[in-house]
Amino acid sequence: MNIVVLAGGTSTERAISIVSGTEICRALRSKGERAVLVDIFCGIEDYDPYDAFPEEYDVEAAAAYMKGFDSRISEIRRERRSFFGPNVLELCAMSDIVFLGLHGANGEDGRVQAAFDLMGIRYTGTGYLSSAMAMDKNITKQMFAMNHVPVPKGCSMVQERRENDLIRLGLEFPVVVKTCCGGSSVGVYIAHDQEEYEKALDAAFEYEGRVVVEEYIDGREFSVAVVDGKAYPVIEIQPLSGFYDYVNKYKPGSTIETCPAKIPQELTKKMQQIAEAGARALQMEAYCRLDFMMKDNGDMFCLEANTLPGMTPTSLIPQEAAVLGMSFADLCEELIRVSMRRYDEESDD
Repeated sequence: MNIVVLAGGTSTERAISIVSGTEICRALRSKGERAVLVDIFCGIEDYDPYDAFPEEYDVEAAAAYMKGFDSRISEIRRERRSFFGPNVLELCAMSDIVFLGLHGANGEDGRVQAAFDLMGIRYTGTGYLSSAMAMDKNITKQMFAMNHVPVPKGCSMVQERRENDLIRLGLEFPVVVKTCCGGSSVGVYIAHDQEEYEKALDAAFEYEGRVVVEEYIDGREFSVAVVDGKAYPVIEIQPLSGFYDYVNKYKPGSTIETCPAKIPQELTKKMQQIAEAGARALQMEAYCRLDFMMKDNGDMFCLEANTLPGMTPTSLIPQEAAVLGMSFADLCEELIRVSMRRYDEESDD
């Protein structure tokens, strides 16, 4: 297949996206696919439209080219109006499918998916509507609650109507403060007292104008992938210090990840069922990953859904797939297969 692996972009998760895209492209190449790695925002200046998907391809050189733009992203944003970089749409239109290795805003929030839908470009992952709902943690909480998916108690607020009094929100310390549409735990804070709470609001509002404040769940953290409507094995995440923030997610050796999680079978089954229900509540297609907290008494709460989760060989979904006997490269092809299914069904209609 001719495949464009889209990564990079302009979000706070640009660096992680480039890592994911590089690993995806390398894996697909190992399977004989004609995959090319492209920065959605910076694009590619020179390419041969008659040989856009060559047999021989240097993935590392493409990744280095993307990283070369890192220091100029803000400058480029000021200079032009279009989000799509040079030749990006042309390459995507020529492909059999686009593998989305994007993370965060302008990539995971449904905007790219909607544009591709209008242009008839096929892509991996779920559609624009479910992407948009999952990106907004407040909407996610509402959709979960409406569909009986347990969530932590909480609410959202905009900066213009900031509320410093937790009692008025029906909450008490400790609480979690997080940006509404952030990712990779960027802009997430745990506040144990009034001073920490107000500082957390200040910091979160620096990222965006709406934040979520919710009760802190004291317990163990888990994650469950849902692929083609079925839950994968549960993985437990145990940071060696603090909580599962940006550093603990991506710094090697900072977190212990156990898959399958060492919990009773009945709790495993319950969490998998809730994960599948959460995916249905957000109308997820193809694949996603849902994150959980579980108290010592077995009460579990779904925190959020990730429509384009990290995709390196050591990321969470690949670890879950490995328990099922799938290599990283096998998983990449499986995600393409389940993503293509909806296009096959559309053609049948």
